Amino acid sequence: MSTEDVEGFRLPRSREANERLHALIPGGAHTYAKGDDQYPEDLAPVISHGRGAHVWDVDGNRYVEYGSGLRSVSLGHAHPRVTEAVRRELDRGGNFVRPSLLEAEAAERFLATVPTAEMVKFAKNGSDATTAAVRLARAATGRPRVAICADHPFFSVDDWFIGTTPMSAGVPAATGDLTVTFPYGDLAATEELLTRYEGEVACLVLEPATHTEPPPGYLAGLRALADRHGCVLVFDEMITGFRWSEAGAQGLYGVVPDLSTFGKALGNGFAVSALAGRRGLMERGGLRHLGDRVFLLSTTHGAETHSLAAAMAVQTVYTEEGVTARLHTLGERLAAGVRDAAAGMGVGDHVVVRGRASNLVFATLDERRRPSQEYRTLFLRRLLAGGVLAPSFVVSAALTDADIDRTVDVVAQACAVYRKALDAGDPTPWTGGRPVKPVFRRRA
Repeated sequence: MSTEDVEGFRLPRSREANERLHALIPGGAHTYAKGDDQYPEDLAPVISHGRGAHVWDVDGNRYVEYGSGLRSVSLGHAHPRVTEAVRRELDRGGNFVRPSLLEAEAAERFLATVPTAEMVKFAKNGSDATTAAVRLARAATGRPRVAICADHPFFSVDDWFIGTTPMSAGVPAATGDLTVTFPYGDLAATEELLTRYEGEVACLVLEPATHTEPPPGYLAGLRALADRHGCVLVFDEMITGFRWSEAGAQGLYGVVPDLSTFGKALGNGFAVSALAGRRGLMERGGLRHLGDRVFLLSTTHGAETHSLAAAMAVQTVYTEEGVTARLHTLGERLAAGVRDAAAGMGVGDHVVVRGRASNLVFATLDERRRPSQEYRTLFLRRLLAGGVLAPSFVVSAALTDADIDRTVDVVAQACAVYRKALDAGDPTPWTGGRPVKPVFRRRA
């Protein structure tokens, strides 16, 4: 499909399905990042099914998919070893009035994979796990404030975090005021914050790494700051878990947090997350201590057997098949190809690939090299029409070299149109309607 053929690309069944979704579900999706406002107007495909690195929409179009399941399906859709592990449990019952032995086995497997932790508790989503870490830190320190990294986009749907975003409606101001921020990579600014609120900050919460590598000594410096000021160091490893190493960023960089949270890749699309950490902290949510009890995590579905079986299978596949290394190899090939394609079309300073090879994102910059939602819209339209579904360039292990080569070809076509828009000084003729929108905004 040429760059001009995109005007004939239509998704009528997806459009009807989106209307049906909006009539029944607030936002038309169960995660704001999956909303149709994140895609060009009338070009938000509704998925029928997926296999490996490909998905099909209800209009019958096939796409090479990136960012699968918002980074959760890192092995590819319907991975046989994972689905087989799940099937083995389905006929044995999924939830009981008492713990199953599988819970102990899953915990042992997780702690062997993440040896920096001493205890683990499973849940179904990342928000619950991270909020439990915050509650535990507050209980352990007796302090009210939470310090979060201002440069990281999301930690939880709960009030302590959402109250700091433009979508703070419904959150009491007093709750949001208890959350303060620090910049990533700046130890001096973080120490200044801890000194300003001396004795008030219960924990430092951050992703240990994101689109940039941590500066040398930064994570170790945070560890020392937390110890010096008596607060709990919490690593949100929802993204870095497995993609940086099987043991997450803490396993790669050798800095041990007090608590850490895992999810996304842990279940390859099945709902499972984990709160892990030091025994002395974690046991406060248990029964074998003399202090005040902490209501840590208590979820009816947190120990569903099929999800825990999926998590164990994922960890086995990662270690036996070297998945993390494969993600990096695929990502390096993709990043190089996209950069070459963008440079070849004269937009190398405007279509910019960033991040660790296993977790690539892209920026779309305007004539002045500022982030632009209009240029992102133009770019996404051309990718979709070329059969590439890519809100990011986050790879899965199911991708092939042929998939990446096809992606690069489509990117090159998109960059040719991008160059036209830059030369015209206006991307509007190529956006096809309203631009895509940021997730966090005050008005719909």
